Order: sequence, then structure tokens, then C-alpha cells
Amino acid sequence: MSHTFSARGSSFLLDGEPFQIRSGAIHYFRVHPADWAHSLHNLKALGFNAVETYVPWNLHEPHEGTFRFDGLCDVEAFLDAAAREGLYAIVRPSPFICAEWEWGGLPAWLMYGHGRPRSRDPRFLGAVAAYYDELIPRLAPHQLDRGGNVLMFQVENEYGSYAQDKGYLRTISTLMSERGLTMPFFTSDGPWEACLSAGSLIDDGVLATGNFGSRPEENFAALRRFQEGHGRTQPLMCMEFWDGWFSRWGEAPTRRDGGELADCVGRALEIGSVNLYMFHGGTNFGFMNGCSARKQHDLHQITSYDYGAPLDERGNPTGRYDALRAMMAERFPDVPLGTPAYKPTLAPCVLVRDGVAGLLASLDALSERRESLDTQPMELLGQNTGYVLYRTTLPAYADEVRLRVIDASDRVQVFCDGELAAVQYQEEIGDDIFVSPRPDGSTLDVLVENMGRVNYGPKLCAPSQSKGIRQGVMADLHFLQGWEEYPLPLDDISALEFSAEGPHLAAPAFHRFHLAVDEPADTFVDMAGWHKGCVFVNGFNVGRFWEKGPLTTLYVPGGLLRPGVNELVVFETDGPGAGELVLADGPVEIETGA
Repeated sequence: MSHTFSARGSSFLLDGEPFQIRSGAIHYFRVHPADWAHSLHNLKALGFNAVETYVPWNLHEPHEGTFRFDGLCDVEAFLDAAAREGLYAIVRPSPFICAEWEWGGLPAWLMYGHGRPRSRDPRFLGAVAAYYDELIPRLAPHQLDRGGNVLMFQVENEYGSYAQDKGYLRTISTLMSERGLTMPFFTSDGPWEACLSAGSLIDDGVLATGNFGSRPEENFAALRRFQEGHGRTQPLMCMEFWDGWFSRWGEAPTRRDGGELADCVGRALEIGSVNLYMFHGGTNFGFMNGCSARKQHDLHQITSYDYGAPLDERGNPTGRYDALRAMMAERFPDVPLGTPAYKPTLAPCVLVRDGVAGLLASLDALSERRESLDTQPMELLGQNTGYVLYRTTLPAYADEVRLRVIDASDRVQVFCDGELAAVQYQEEIGDDIFVSPRPDGSTLDVLVENMGRVNYGPKLCAPSQSKGIRQGVMADLHFLQGWEEYPLPLDDISALEFSAEGPHLAAPAFHRFHLAVDEPADTFVDMAGWHKGCVFVNGFNVGRFWEKGPLTTLYVPGGLLRPGVNELVVFETDGPGAGELVLADGPVEIETGA
């Protein structure tokens, strides 16, 4: 059965009647599909009526012309799950999403030969059009006017914090409408004049919404003044009401007091419509965390996207959820509330390592070797995320040779004949490294990690977002040439051959553990005692760990486990690792220097 929804005048209208949107953000790609229903149920139980999600281009088209819409990428199944809970949906299929996500959702293959992202460059727009040819026909049947549950679509995301090209915005809008999207479009920006003027299409009648997390009276008033200044009256909506914040390595998490948050949300709902960002933050699985741009030292975000949201990383209600629910009961007594749901967690246990595989000895099992005269950046090797191992022969020019890695991102480890010579991060890359090669020459290996591309701000299109080694490695005053390159996205580690123990535990290595369970449930892998790397559960990369914190744990959804024996593999880049692996029943936070 089809319905109507519009954003004309001062109110949203659903089937001709005034309608307030009470929405919460749940990103389907940050939550295991087995848990979608759990999170959506808790959203409905809070008295909310809609769910909002971004659509990450880089997850759906990881390589140009290769599309994914299964598993974590099954946006249609997520919309269907929301509909079963009686929830409407707001979908944000803009090319750029920010979202503290790898390169803001832009696919890495755009880096070379596809023009300037988020611009009218025909090469970029051609790539967007090809992506929309696949995506939009999957979204269109879920629109409210076709019997689905989608109310609105986003044209672009916080474009007013990046540029002001109305022609580009109109082209994206046209690409969406030409492919069958008929429900109202909107833009979302900071609620002040400069951002709204640059990033909205209000003069075209497109709904302009604001993003903020406090002072709702002041921010809604600014949004209203902007509308009136353009001779428009539109519904007031905060498209991102920030109820928490994301975390970066080495920084303490930010969490709001539940009572203060509930009061602020309640005041906002008394004025307009609200989308809580986030309602359930979830997890940056794999290597998909983003990065905050800074003038000198960029700050990479952690695997957990808990966000201090009403639901914790596993999807269970927190004290902030309880405070919001009490507020809804008090201020909006006519809104029906449900009973929240909670998921169990496995009992804590300790696993013993039963196999190891050294990285340098496993390159042929993990990668297809490339050869080039000069080092090639990650994207020109056909790779998006993960690591690249660069190898060459270093002649014995002297008893001690000075090396420099020139223009690389984000972290390098240099090995001479398998022995670690240096570890360098952004501010150190390019500094001198001294090694002593054998008289007949030595094998030089440089392992480079992409720690996450910038997802917001002026560095978004900078050359620094290309990863790997962009220039080369110098010995004395000349560039070394004649390289073997091993792309290591680590998206398939099934070919690894493990031994009971190995002689190369001090080098980067994979450590295998096994876990037997009767009934799968959530768990947390506690990486205390480990240094840096990532963890695989039955072949699935659950994300990065780093001893800097603020968390030592990685969340493992129960949906990744199976009854019987499960395989856990730790890729440790910085040391021998631990002989044991601890599974905890909740997140473990450590004190940081922040």
C-alpha cells in the first residue's frame, strides 16, 4: 500500500496529516545483519518512528565496476527489517558520507584518473552515475509512494563544509531522480549561514536540515532564519543530533550525561523533528575506520564506533537509553513505548595459541607479487586498504647505509634481512634509518600500513590520501629501484599455513587460536599484552587493535561465530605476541594520555 509524504510548509505531512520524525541512526554496515532486528526493535521501543542510514560507496563498489549488495552490504534487507518493525527510513546515498568512515565513503580507486571528488569533473560524475545505475534501482522500490518505508533521500552530506558548487549538487540530485527516486530530497549542514548557503539547494525547494548536538532553540532558530531569508518555509529538522562522539587512538572516549542528553533531545523534539546520531554506533569492521585531518599529525579513529550512543557497541541499551525513555514517557505520554531487548554475552575464557605463521614467509600465500622499477602507491596496485610490503635488494655501499622512506602513509616498518630496523609514523617518515647490509647485499622489506584515510575537511582530496609509498626509498642520495610489491588487503587469509611454533615470532606474524562454543553469542577479544594489528574471526576481519587504547578489546558479534569450533587469528605487527588470548564479557577501557 502506497502513502504520501511531503516536506512542504512548516510541517512534514504523512498522508496529508502533520508528522514528526523521531529517528535514530543505525548504519547497516556497522552492525552484523543478525543484529539488525535487535537494534531496530530497541529504536521502536524508545517511541521513535524512523531509522536513518548512510550508504557507503566504497563498500558497495570496492573496485570499479565490481558491486556488492550482500551480507553487511544488503541495504535492501536492512530496509525490509526496519519495515517489519514498523519503522520508516531516511536514506543518505550521497557519494560522500563522512561518518568517520574510510575516505568518507569514497572508493580508493577514484584516487587516480577520476578527477576531483565532489565536483563537476565529468570523470567523477561518470563514476557516480555508474554507481547509481546499480544502487538507485535497489532503493527505488522501497520508497513510501511505492509501498515501501523510505521517506527521504540525501543529496549530499555537509557539502557546505567543503565547497559551494550548486551545479554539482544539482547534478547529483538529477542523477538520483533520473534513476527513479521520487520521495523528497534533503541536504544536511551545520546550522549557520555560511554552511547552509554553500551546501543547500533551498532555492530549488530541496529541504535544508541542520546538524548539531546542543542548544536546540538557538540552532533551530538559525535554521529558520536561513529559510526565511530565502523566502521559504520548511519543516525544522536536525538531521544529526550528536548524542555522543567518536574516539581516536590514545584519546579518552567522550560520553554525555544521560539526564543532560535526554533534556536536550526533549527540548529539540518540542521544536522540530530529530534524528539521533548515533542511536547504535556499531563497529568499523576491517580497515574501514576514518581519520581526522590536522595541520600536522592526522588522528586516526578507532575500531569501535560506540559513539557514547543510547545503545552500546553490541546493541544493548545504556543508561543514556534509559534516560531518553524516561523523558519520552514524561514529555510525550501519547507516544507508545515498548520493552527494550538485551543480548547475552559468552562467559569469559582464555584461549591458548596453537599455530603461528610469519608474514614474510607467507607473502606468496597472501598476495600476488607485482614488479616495478619504482615503488607504486597502494591504489595503483589495485588495492584499497590494509598493508603493502615493498621488497628490493640493498647493495652493501658501506658497512652502514643510510635509508630514507620518502613520502609514505601512514606507518612504515623497515626490515633488513628480516630484522626490524625502524618503525616510523607520519611525523617520522623521511627520517634517517641506518642498516648494515651483508657484503653480498641484503633483502630490504618495507611494510606500509594504511591506518585510515581522512573522512572530512580540507585534506579530503589531498595527495596524502593516497597510501603506500608515493615517492620511493633512498639509499644515500639516490632512489632504490627494482621493486617487488606484495599488496596485503588481508581480505582472505585462508591460504596461511600455520606451524606449532615458529622462529620468526618477533617479526609480523599471524597467531591462531580456537574457540569451542555450544550456542554463539557476542564476545570481546581483549588485546591487552598485544601491540598493534587486527583480528580475524572465522576469516572475518573484526578490526584493528593498538596498545594506545582507549580500548583494549575488540567486539565480536555472535553472528560471526558458529556452534562448534571457531578460528581466531591475530595479526600482530610489532612483536612476538602472547601465547594466550583472553575473551571478555564486555569492553575494557584503559587510561590514556588525553
